[in-house]
Amino acid sequence: MIEWIAFDADDTLWENERYYRDTQEKLGQIVAPYLNGENIEKILYQTEMENIPHYGYGLKSFGLSMIETAIQLSNQTISSREINQILHLIRDMVNHPVEVFSGVIETLEQLKSGYKLVVITKGDLLDQERKLANSRLSNYFEWMEVVSEKDEATYKSLLNRHGIQPESFLMIGNSLRSDVLPLVNLGAVGVHLLQAYTWEHEKVKNPEDHSQNYYSVNHISELPGLVNTLNS
Repeated sequence: MIEWIAFDADDTLWENERYYRDTQEKLGQIVAPYLNGENIEKILYQTEMENIPHYGYGLKSFGLSMIETAIQLSNQTISSREINQILHLIRDMVNHPVEVFSGVIETLEQLKSGYKLVVITKGDLLDQERKLANSRLSNYFEWMEVVSEKDEATYKSLLNRHGIQPESFLMIGNSLRSDVLPLVNLGAVGVHLLQAYTWEHEKVKNPEDHSQNYYSVNHISELPGLVNTLNS
């Protein structure tokens, strides 16, 4: 019997990845004079992966990776003016309005009276708290947890801390890697929300190999019906 429903935040409750991709394109324009056939997307991604163990996930880590990539591509000759342009890109992302996806509020309204709703997300704590506050969704949730990694150990610790049995817990998110499969492995219910944009790091090779273990929905508005079916 499902009693708890957890939501990923970025690209599940509100738009996120599209902003990162737009900013990455703008970074490409700034460093264009230094490119000699290099693929900036590939280099930036490699830098992000190297920096995750040091800086974690989120906007600040992404910003530092952009600056490091620019320095690398320019062979340390990039100007302070261009670095300042990159800093402005980061500030623009910080100040960007939170765009809640269609159907989110209606879905939460349908679920709030029958289930305990929570948010579990990765990223920078201050940034995620700001986005939740600006989304005006915080009143729907019992609590929000910002974690450094979404893996089985993290979820197991979190469920134990709150005294939640895995079989009573469902999580929905756009990442199979972080939001779905770790919880399925613990005996909880995972729901994959199909989205137009998903960060490369969150993708799973051969997702069809796991398809029998989780549910998929094309829109968050399908969640209440799915939960009702599972509980019946």
